[in-house]
Amino acid sequence: MSDHASALRPHGGYRRLRSFQVAEIIYDGTVAFCDRFVDKRSRTHDQMVQAARSGRQNIAEGSRASAASSQTELRLVNVARASLDELLLDYEDFLRQRGLPAWNKDDPHAQQVRSLGRQNASYESYAPWLRHVEPAVVANALICLIHQTNYLLDRQIAALERQFIQEGGYTERLHAARLAERERREAPGQSDRSDQSDRSDRMLPKAQAPACPVCGRAMVLRTARKGPRAGSQFWGCQGYPECGQTRPA
Repeated sequence: MSDHASALRPHGGYRRLRSFQVAEIIYDGTVAFCDRFVDKRSRTHDQMVQAARSGRQNIAEGSRASAASSQTELRLVNVARASLDELLLDYEDFLRQRGLPAWNKDDPHAQQVRSLGRQNASYESYAPWLRHVEPAVVANALICLIHQTNYLLDRQIAALERQFIQEGGYTERLHAARLAERERREAPGQSDRSDQSDRSDRMLPKAQAPACPVCGRAMVLRTARKGPRAGSQFWGCQGYPECGQTRPA
């Protein structure tokens, strides 16, 4: 596998994400809820369905975009989180404006719905609540599912942020892979005319490039491929790997 290919992160596979699975249950449940209990001619009907769809869709789009851009993935997962927050307010408004009870965390129904979430349950597992004749039961069950999904998305966002800080985004990894390929071709015994021309665009004139304090050869400007300084430049000895001397750029 080339260095270029290794810079690409695995992507897709969103259907295996629990956050996506629950978001899809919320979307399907919201469509059914709105058709049963919200006037189809109202803006609220469309807004709730679109918010539920956005939650699911942006998780999927973020997963598909992950290979090309970590920043895009992180942005889309945050959009999904915001969409579900909007939907949560709509369900809370529905209950409050109609004087319907909201479950607290100790309500037996809430506990049952939460326990199913720990079992990776499917839509059918939630049918006793999502198909209930009372709109308050359906709304409260969907509120529980939104809270669970938001918890999963918060963990997903935190993991993506850590990964971006530690590894950089696709652009940084692609640049590092390109430099790694150059250095491989510049190793002793493997250089040729094309290597010489390729090397020239990284070397400053000898008058400007510092000399290696160990072997005296001109140093070349390189970019760190990994670690906390990934993407930053430094001077490295031209004789690498025999001479690994470096100095700050």
